[in-house]
Amino acid sequence: MRDFRKYDIWIHGLNLVEAIYVSVDKFPTKEKFGLSSQITRSAVSIPSNIAEGASRSSEKDFTRFLEMALGSAFELETQLIIASKRVYIQQTELDKSIKILTSLQKRIYALRKKVLSKD
Repeated sequence: MRDFRKYDIWIHGLNLVEAIYVSVDKFPTKEKFGLSSQITRSAVSIPSNIAEGASRSSEKDFTRFLEMALGSAFELETQLIIASKRVYIQQTELDKSIKILTSLQKRIYALRKKVLSKD
């Protein structure tokens, strides 16, 4: 069993979740059960899948959860772009979030590749 708390991608994922909640709190009330909900679920899913995958005994299972975390990161990126187009977040905030997400996506992918090479 791996200690998910030691993975920098999990730590950065948690930090991203906090930033996302701050951003979403500024959205219009009408989006509470729409885009806001989708965005927060996608963000929470990233570190959650990393943690769940770390609990799995096989490398194959761990990589599958890393793939889900990566998918959630790309989903979140898309949703943030939609929020920007709806003018729920400013371009500077979007750019900052995309930069963080891109870095996280690359690191999740790199860990996935590393774990696969052990198999």
